[in-house]
Parts: sequence; C-alpha cells; structure tokens
Amino acid sequence: MPEMRVLWLLWALWAPGWAGMYSREDPLVILDSDSARHHLLNSSSAWFAEFYASWCGHCQKFAPIWKKLALDVQDWRPAVYLSVLDCNIHSRGCTNFEVTAYPTLKFFKAFSTDVSSGKRIKGLNTPIQLRHSIIDNLEAHKESWPPACPPLEPASVTEIQGFFNSNNVDYLALIFEDKRSYVGREVTLDLLQYENIAVRRVLPGEALQLPHFGVKSFPSAYLLQKSGTFSRIRVRQEDRLSYRNFLRSLRGVRRGTFQLVGQMQTSNEQETKVWRQADSSKVYMADLESALHYTLRVEVAKFPVLDGDRLTALKKYVHVLAKVFPARPLVKNLLLAMDSWLQNVSATQISYSDFENVLNNRKSNREAVLMANTTWVWCQGSEPEFRGFPCSLWTLFHVLTAQSVTSDGTPVRDEDAVDILRSMRAYVQNFFGCEECAKHFEAMARKSLGNVSTRDEAIEWLWDRHNEVNARLAGEKSEDPRFPKLQWPTPDLCPLCQWEKDGEHYWDVSEVRHYLKAHYRKENIVNDYLEDEQELLKRQRRVEGEALEKPKAEPDSTTPVAIRQRRDVVKNEVEEMEENEEEEEEEMLERQGMAKEMHQVERHKKRPTVIRMRSKSKSEDTAIVDLDSFIDQHYKPKARRKRSASERGLMSHRLEEDVLLDADYVAVHEHLRKRGAGSKYLIGISVEGANPKGPVSQRRWFRMLELGFSRMDLSLCIVLYILSSMCLLSMYLYFHMKKRCWKQRASFPSA
Repeated sequence: MPEMRVLWLLWALWAPGWAGMYSREDPLVILDSDSARHHLLNSSSAWFAEFYASWCGHCQKFAPIWKKLALDVQDWRPAVYLSVLDCNIHSRGCTNFEVTAYPTLKFFKAFSTDVSSGKRIKGLNTPIQLRHSIIDNLEAHKESWPPACPPLEPASVTEIQGFFNSNNVDYLALIFEDKRSYVGREVTLDLLQYENIAVRRVLPGEALQLPHFGVKSFPSAYLLQKSGTFSRIRVRQEDRLSYRNFLRSLRGVRRGTFQLVGQMQTSNEQETKVWRQADSSKVYMADLESALHYTLRVEVAKFPVLDGDRLTALKKYVHVLAKVFPARPLVKNLLLAMDSWLQNVSATQISYSDFENVLNNRKSNREAVLMANTTWVWCQGSEPEFRGFPCSLWTLFHVLTAQSVTSDGTPVRDEDAVDILRSMRAYVQNFFGCEECAKHFEAMARKSLGNVSTRDEAIEWLWDRHNEVNARLAGEKSEDPRFPKLQWPTPDLCPLCQWEKDGEHYWDVSEVRHYLKAHYRKENIVNDYLEDEQELLKRQRRVEGEALEKPKAEPDSTTPVAIRQRRDVVKNEVEEMEENEEEEEEEMLERQGMAKEMHQVERHKKRPTVIRMRSKSKSEDTAIVDLDSFIDQHYKPKARRKRSASERGLMSHRLEEDVLLDADYVAVHEHLRKRGAGSKYLIGISVEGANPKGPVSQRRWFRMLELGFSRMDLSLCIVLYILSSMCLLSMYLYFHMKKRCWKQRASFPSA
C-alpha cells in the first residue's frame, strides 16, 4: 500500500487540471446561490446557463463541450454570457430556478424578470449546435434585444447604400449567404468587441439588386470602405474562421474596451481538503446519513409541490427507511415521525415546505434530528466532483436490502425485500437528479426487476445491477482515478467470491450473497466522523430559535421589487394625505395667515386667457404653484405626527427622514394633476437632483412664475417670434443686396 500512496501523490502533483469541472480560467461566469438571480434576471445581456451537479457523470461528460463553447463565443460578450451553477453545492439556487435534473441548460433573454422565463434547451450535444441555438434564441426575442448586440437580420439595399452616412466606421463587411446559413451572424458577433468595422449579412434576393458586386457564389464576402471602394475578400476557405481572422487584421480595426462580468468565487474553491481515513471492510454511518440528508433536503426539495407518482414515491421511500434503516435513536425518531405524517396525509398533494417542517422537527417537541450537511468517509472522492452522493446512495440501497430484521426487531420477509427494491426504483425515477442515469436504472429495472421474488434475489439483483453500472462507466470522466470502477467485491475483499477457469471469469453467487449480508449488516456499520446526536439536536434548536427571533431583513432598495414596494408605500401615503387634505390645508393656512389670500383667490375663480378669451374653471386657476410650500403643507404635518409617534416609541427617526427627504416627487406631480394643477408649468428636479439619496439642496424644486398664459398662448408666441425673426432676416438680406447693386452701378464710368 505505501507504493499506491506514492503513485497517488505523484498523480496529484502531475495533474493540476483535475482541480474541478470548471475553473476561473474558463471564459464563463461561475455563479452561486446569491449571484445567480442577480446576473440571470434583470440583465441587459442574454445569459446561457448550465445547471449541473459535480457528482453527475453526464455533467462531467458534458463539461468539455460547455468549456469549448465558452471559448468559442467569448467575444460575443457582453451581448451573451455563458455561466455555470453547481447544484451539488448551491442546491438552493438551483431550486429557485426550478431545476430538477442535471445537466439543465437554460437560455435567459435580456431583461428577463422571472425564473420561469428561462427557456430550457434540450437535445443539443455539440458546440456548433449550441452556438446556433444562441443565435436562434437571440432572434426569437427581438422585443428584448441586448443593447450591446449588433443587428443580425439581413441588410437591405437601401441600408447598404446609405450605411456610411449614418455610421462612423471605416469598413463595412458584407457576407452574402443563404438564408439557412449562420456564417454571417456568427462573424457579426465575433466582431462585436472590435471597433471601426461593421458586418452585415445579405441574402440572395438582395444580392440580385446589387449587380455591381458581381456575386456569383454563396457564401462570399465583400469589403466596402468609407472612401467608396469595394473589393472581394479573398480567403482560402469561405467560412467563419477565415472571415473573422481577415477582418480583425485590417488596419484601423482594434479591440474595444468592454466592462465584462467577472467570475464569482465559489465556496468549494475556498474549502480546505480534509482527507478522512476509511477502512474498506467497514460501512460508515456518516455516508448513510449524508445520503439521507441529500435525498430528503436536496433531491426532494427540487419540487415545491409533491403530488401524483412523486408523492407516492416519497411515501414509499420514507416508509422503507423508517421500517428497515438501522438508524441511530434520534434519527430513527425522525424517520418514524416523517413516515407517520406522510401516511396520514389524505390530500392528493403536499408542499415541500410542509414536509420540510416535519423533516426539521419544527412542529414537534420530540427528540429527533438528522445531520444538516454531508460528511463523506468511504464515499469521499479525490476531488469534489468524484463519488460522494452516488456512492452513498448505492451504499444506502445495499444496506436496506441486506438487513435481516426491521427496526422493531421482526424478520424481513421476502415481500418486504421486493418492496424495498420497488421503493428504490420509484425514488430514482422521480427524484434522482442525473436524468440519463435515472433512465439507465429504469431500463435495467424494467428488464429484470419483475423476476425478483425473494430477499436473496433482491440482494443479488442490486449487486448485479451495480456491477453493470460500474462496467458501463469504467474509463469515463466520472471515474475517480484513485477509486477505479472495478467489478465488486474485489478479490482482496472476498477471495471466494470469484475465480477464473480456462481464461473465463466466474462469480460464486452464494458467496457473494454471504459477503453482502455480512458487510452491510447493522453490526458492521461504524459511527466514525459522526457528530453526536445531542449536539446536532442542540444546533437544530438553536437555529430554529434564531430563525424565530431574527427580524426580516430589509430588501435591497435598488431591486425592482423594492422600488415597487416603495412606490406603493408612497402611493398609500398620498392617498391618506388626500383624505385629510382639507383639514390640513385649512390648519396650515390659518397658521401662516393665508386665509385672506385664499379668499382673494376664491373671488377670482375665472380669468380670461389670451386666446379666445375662454374662461377657466377653478381647477385651471393660474395662481402660482409653489412646490416647496406644497410639500410644507402636505408632508410636514404628516412628518410631525410621525415624529411625535416616534417619541412615544411607535416609529423610528428614520421613517421621519424618509417622509421629509425621500418623498416621491412623481407622486407629488400626480397629486397636483388630480387637483387641477396640470396646466401649471412645473419644473422638476435637475439630473443631479434626481437621486433621492442626494443632498437636500440638490432635490429642491425650481419654480417658474406664470402670468396667465396657457400652453396654446406660449406656442403661438413662439411661432410669432420665429416668423418675425425670419421677416427681419429677409429684409436685412434684401437691403444688403440692394446696397451692393447701388455700389456696383456707381463704380461704372459715365459715357
């Protein structure tokens, strides 16, 4: 064994590329639970995201394809970004985005506002197919076009002829191609980050209207210069790569500066690797409880609502665990509580949040707990993406089928063993994240599970299927080089289980069954690396207590939801002010000695306009509107009441400042309009003062005095001013030319 350790150390030093499925050097954005929503939603760019689990073999097989695509379209940023999210580490983020299988590809158009707007992409397994899919999805969402993305639609003859009049570039590359070709659009996106050049595609119909180009083959490319010259782009091969390299090499074409989204540091990159020594002859309860945690808190949690076959599968799975799993006392209490709760559910569906309350023992005072993380021991891999959950799930299934007695001490019947296999099948079919793996398992079950009728046959069936999977995955990227997928049990574990005769390999099935029963029996399960149950229970109660006492966090004021909430609050404030408007205005007018002025305004309800001498109603009174006075009259009384409430301990000083300083001026305008002040020329805050978080001096309103003119009056004045100016200019030019004529006549000599 020392030789094996030395070889393993040499391999670890020689192969740094196995540090993970994706690294910070890849041209894609590595997301986590917190940053996923921030980047994928409400973004001015389109996003193509892969949701994967690092333990999923098909995800590992797909990773090189995704990396190659990211490298191929890295110059398409910031119009389109590629990203990844590891659901094994950030399960909450994947649940929020309704991901139920791995790998899942979703395309989010620019300015997507909801997680359900992500379009799932299926059946594409090559970089070329995925690259074309990006273009198709961009063109399908023209109403939300990324601002950084150049136009991809075919150019018209009119646009080509007047292109340099409206675009400040030196070169225009025209790619003549068939409608189904992607070359022109790909080259257009390839040149997105380059300045002083534009690329447009031209279809055969438009090419016929440009005979001077002499286009005879498709695809072909021509280069137009601002000086008016054009020439055929001569390349060895008419394809995307040749066109792209030629155009980037032109004089004056240079890469621009773009502020691209950086990569996020993920928690798995910050963790320090701790290797746990394990004995291959033992089964570790840490692996088994980690499998319980992952299946119930991660796999099942992907579905907010559990109904139909999925609810039935969960009931069967938990019932088998409660009946057969050789759990520690407090874990056993929890399994029994979950089983009892599920069996008593009469509804056709339940929410996962309700099931989670039982799983976390929130509604019971009994001592029941399950570890809230994963601790792999025998199932630990040399890297985070190896082994882990799949290994622990196989181990859990073997333990369940190998038990000879139930949790209450009664013997396991043949019918019980068959039910255990059926519950496993239902779980994998409805909850297992690796979609391709679940299909393979279902195919094996459909083929031979119906032939199993005894406990020994159940043990043998699961062992045979496990070896079948090992043979299929041997040599794949999901195989841990430290733990190769061999036929199991190996000769060092069970010398009598297999032999060779005449070059043929044979299994002694009876010896294999004997080994499995002995290896997975309850007495061979050890509790090494497990945290004490009482400590887990204390932590669970402490976390629940903090959750009950913890106040709700204030939402980010920059998010659309927070803005809408703030506007709703302001709207409610304005409505409440309008209800008490009469009383408050009267009070303020009396305090400020304005009753007399108000009486004078009432006497002059109607004032004639300049145009048509039309009388205005009271609602159109042209009295000067002072917004500072308006806010004083309408907001400050409210603020004073809130200030007094704050002194009594009913409201904070911050709320008073929000009312006085962060008033929604849009709501003020709306309020004035409803009161008939819409015809007043109100000048809003300047650009510097538009920020409600800025100083008070920057948020003051400017006022313009009005002398009784309506908008029509002002419009007519402007028109008359322009006409008079033109008239004066014409008279000036006339007399100026007349004067020059007189001077010329005077210069001629008389006869």
